[in-house]
Amino acid sequence: MNRVVLVVSVALLVVLAGCAGDTGSPENAIDDSQTVGNALEVVDMNVEDVSPDEEYIVLENTADEPVDLSGFELQDREGGQVDGGLSPFSFPSEFVLESGETVKITTGEGDRTDNELYWGYNVNIWRDDGDVVRLVNANGQVVLEHAYGDIELDESESDGDGESGTDDESDGLDGSTVEGELEIHHIDVGQGDSTLIVTPDNETILIDTGDWRQDGSEIIAYLEAQGINRIDHLVATHADADHIGGHAAVIEHFETTGEGIGTAYDSGIPSDSATYGNYLDAVDEYDVELLIVESGDELPLEGDVSAQVMNPPAGDAGSDVNDNSVVLALEFGDFQYLAPGDVDTGVEQRLVDEWENDLESDVYKAGHHGSSTSSSDAFVDAIDPETAIISSAYDSQYGHPSDEVLERFADREIETYWTGVHGDIAVRTDGTSVDIETRESFSTNAEDILAETPDSDDETNSLISPPLVASGIDGSVAPAMG
Repeated sequence: MNRVVLVVSVALLVVLAGCAGDTGSPENAIDDSQTVGNALEVVDMNVEDVSPDEEYIVLENTADEPVDLSGFELQDREGGQVDGGLSPFSFPSEFVLESGETVKITTGEGDRTDNELYWGYNVNIWRDDGDVVRLVNANGQVVLEHAYGDIELDESESDGDGESGTDDESDGLDGSTVEGELEIHHIDVGQGDSTLIVTPDNETILIDTGDWRQDGSEIIAYLEAQGINRIDHLVATHADADHIGGHAAVIEHFETTGEGIGTAYDSGIPSDSATYGNYLDAVDEYDVELLIVESGDELPLEGDVSAQVMNPPAGDAGSDVNDNSVVLALEFGDFQYLAPGDVDTGVEQRLVDEWENDLESDVYKAGHHGSSTSSSDAFVDAIDPETAIISSAYDSQYGHPSDEVLERFADREIETYWTGVHGDIAVRTDGTSVDIETRESFSTNAEDILAETPDSDDETNSLISPPLVASGIDGSVAPAMG
């Protein structure tokens, strides 16, 4: 059997097309449902005593970025129009409304332009005496409602600007319209990393698989305890052996005794370690789809959860494994989560420059196990988290987490969790409120954690990989992602 090699010629390495959502629209266009709903406002409408082919509404994009309306629909309160039988209005594919621009949707027929669309029916859609203009995503979720006339929205409906009207202000919004619960499990794997994410639609994302010494055993045991029988998205943030140590075993386990692995994702920067070679062997043996991701891509998730790739950068990003870590930003309703892998302060500054406000998150998984090489002042300030989570061993030989980082969290009164004292750490959110459960009880004050950490120097080197064996990758170098 031929071993998979990360080279351009290998058909297995498919560039992440279709995940990015950029099929002709601007790369920075907003396309997640809740943000689209918050960006748009009904600024004009003509629905009372008007000819059936001249009824219209006007939407304005009030956000600073374009919004991608592909797949969204306009409806009235009954889901279509007053007499029934007609389809809701569907925005054309790749229809992007620029920042500050308006689009007028008219009931009749006409020629489409960038700012004027036509329903195509000679029928009044909205009632004269009162109705609701609704914007609905492809999953049927209402993201914007605008009532007029004698209609009053009940508590389960929006207040007219796409928000649900609750009192929670955890992300500067008034509430969330999403349903279900998002779970993020930070698995205690000692000096390593592994995070399980379960979406409300029961899709599973496994980010990293711990240290090579465990060979995936603790990860598999934890997943089985959670009733997980399939991994839909298996992410290797980078090729260090403390992050992909269980990849081969996890792939083999779910392909032979479970329901398989959906897709594996990689930064595209290889390693000559036996651990990395075993990972590629398993991908090859079980014919797992392997995609190379880059900044601007998104994992193709169902429902209301989005997973934005912020790093590695597109194009030639060099060969440094840590600096090319896959950085993922998750969003679910008003909740945001950032997992930056092992990027250092230089990459953090680039992320601040490129992504700015998009970095702001409720929960921050501290970069590089809480090392002083990451979590710079500028990066932490841009994220502005309520909670930080650190994954490292209690007696880390590298002194993780560093005193400097813990002091930085303490100065900002960031609630801090560390697998070294808290064990497994599970974050659950309904898109508005956040609940965190730990296996072990300990203070979440960063100063208390600092006092508990054993004295040790904070090294900057990654974990030592296992002794090299014939890996079969012949020194081949992965292509830059793109």
